[in-house]
Amino acid sequence: MNRFLTPLRLIVTSLRSNDENTFVYFNHIFFSSSLSTSGLKNDYNKETFTLKHKIDEQMFPCRFVKIVPLMSWGPSFNFSIWYVELHGIEDPDVVQPCLNWYSKYREQEAIRLCLKHFRQHNYTEAFESLQKKTRIALEHPMLTHLHDRLVLQGDFDACEELIDKAVRDGLFNQYISQQEYKPRWSQIIPKCNKGDGDDNRPGMRGGHQMVIDVQTETVYLFGGWDGTQDLADFWAYSVQENQWACISRDTEKESGPSARSCHKMCIDSQRRQIYTLGRYLDSSVRNSKSLKSDFYRYDIDANTWTLLSEDTSSDGGPKLVFDHQMCMDSEKHMIYTFGGRILTCNGSVEDSRTSEPQFSGLYAFHCLAGTWSLLREDSCNAGPEDVQSRIGHCMLFHTRNRCLYVFGGQRSKTYLNDFFSYDVDGNHVEIISDGTKKDSGMVPMTGFTQRATIDPELNEIHVLSGLSKDKDKREENVRNSFWIYDIARNNWSCVYKNDQAVKENLSKALQEEEPCPRFAHQLVYDEMHKVHYLFGGNPGKSCSPKMRLDDFWSLKLCRPSKEYLLRHCRYLIRKYRFEEKAQSEPLSALKYLQNDLSLTVDHTDPDETKEFQLLPSALFKSSSDFIPLGFSDVDQTYAKRTQLFDTLVNFFPDSMTPPKGNLVDLITL
Repeated sequence: MNRFLTPLRLIVTSLRSNDENTFVYFNHIFFSSSLSTSGLKNDYNKETFTLKHKIDEQMFPCRFVKIVPLMSWGPSFNFSIWYVELHGIEDPDVVQPCLNWYSKYREQEAIRLCLKHFRQHNYTEAFESLQKKTRIALEHPMLTHLHDRLVLQGDFDACEELIDKAVRDGLFNQYISQQEYKPRWSQIIPKCNKGDGDDNRPGMRGGHQMVIDVQTETVYLFGGWDGTQDLADFWAYSVQENQWACISRDTEKESGPSARSCHKMCIDSQRRQIYTLGRYLDSSVRNSKSLKSDFYRYDIDANTWTLLSEDTSSDGGPKLVFDHQMCMDSEKHMIYTFGGRILTCNGSVEDSRTSEPQFSGLYAFHCLAGTWSLLREDSCNAGPEDVQSRIGHCMLFHTRNRCLYVFGGQRSKTYLNDFFSYDVDGNHVEIISDGTKKDSGMVPMTGFTQRATIDPELNEIHVLSGLSKDKDKREENVRNSFWIYDIARNNWSCVYKNDQAVKENLSKALQEEEPCPRFAHQLVYDEMHKVHYLFGGNPGKSCSPKMRLDDFWSLKLCRPSKEYLLRHCRYLIRKYRFEEKAQSEPLSALKYLQNDLSLTVDHTDPDETKEFQLLPSALFKSSSDFIPLGFSDVDQTYAKRTQLFDTLVNFFPDSMTPPKGNLVDLITL
């Protein structure tokens, strides 16, 4: 096979397979690293995999692709027959420049590793000679300046000034974005006016709907099921005032929607309008009149409801559905709704077992024109532009790349774990994951009522799971877990998990620390202030099937801030400065410890506090205790300062730093 220039596409067709599924692993010879890991479905359909093909935005050449079955399972463990087709670019005029770049890239990285090794070990002449000969920079000039001030001159004040400038210039932002989130739950106890009793806040419920106006920091809540009946009350919570206000006890009496649950709402914050569509009806009350799909708009400033349609299906829109999803595109003044189970009159228990349930497709509502359009019908096919409708899924609209993201859900007895996006302007579907990968630990658990939010600025999707798919063991399977999907990196990460089964008597301490596991709850996100809000839900207690919750929580996903990193870097610099002073000027070092170093310590951090309390012991060590056998004091000082420099460098962007690896790591036994 000639050398190919990627992007490569591998097209695989399984001609015969007795295994349920087989993993395929693509290995690139030059880098000995995985280009792709994908699973083949047990069918005869053509499948295409796009392989990793860039380093620093430069395409690299590929001579061989190795296909290795990593895993197979099923009752028989027999053979499969594949047809494999590799697509790439073979034109020498295109491939040869990439080969030349790749050769130059390897040579440059090898020299940078040598430069790093020479400088770390203070081989000054070798370092300067190699750099002069090759004219290859080890790092960004700012880091060279930092090394000069810290390692060579020991000018710690100048070092702190350089770090301060780096933080102010945003150079630590990449490091912050790569750190894991730490969830911080806080239960919200709203203020109440005297004499209001329990009527000053929403009661217990599940299957309700919430939206948030990020401009005014107001959460709106409507409807739900309290365990006995559907509700029609409408509430607003002011974050700034920490207080609920009842807008309406019964919206139907004010020309608004009737009591309902399993409906959906979306908000147009620019025009300060809220839309609601759909609901669930018990089979005993379904008739031709009740199955009309009404559609309402609420004007926040005017405090009025408007009936936009008595029946959206007669206007070209969806039929009456429940557990669907709805998103607002404020820029184009459009609403998108997808999925949901269509309610029918033949809803008796006997009929529902024999009749195949129907699901709604993908629709768009043009708010100005007041018209509906069908974008995608429900499809069971696996075509590239087909979408499979479902209930209990997540759908989010990314205001910057103008795509809808759809994840998970349930279709009849099948639980879907696929993930796709829909370009609303280009009318194009892209499959992000077909759900066949057996990496269940790396993606959110499939199940009921997962809740999702999106942060277009951070380019992230957040998913809070509820009930797992094994509803026969509901009590053991109600759990909370919080996942984040990095859109740019195409990567899921779990930042929070509560696997504790719901118990009859949850401890008060646990209840105050985090919300108990639940489903049928609601979650909204203020992307401006980076806060989630959760209300209510069903704890899934088999002993109390009608029980619903009315607790209210906020969730902040915390990463190290710029201020924290600046303080931490100052602490590291001053800690080393103290240790260096302690060798020669114990009295001066003690004053520095009390007056300068202590200011940078986080005294609320037990580990850092303990480390700080142990530092005075350095004052009572002799100089020989600091210097290993065979080292001069100069060598030891250089090595320790270099170690501190390498620690500080980790906070800077990769494009500015020396190579991450070390030359000695390439030596094998």
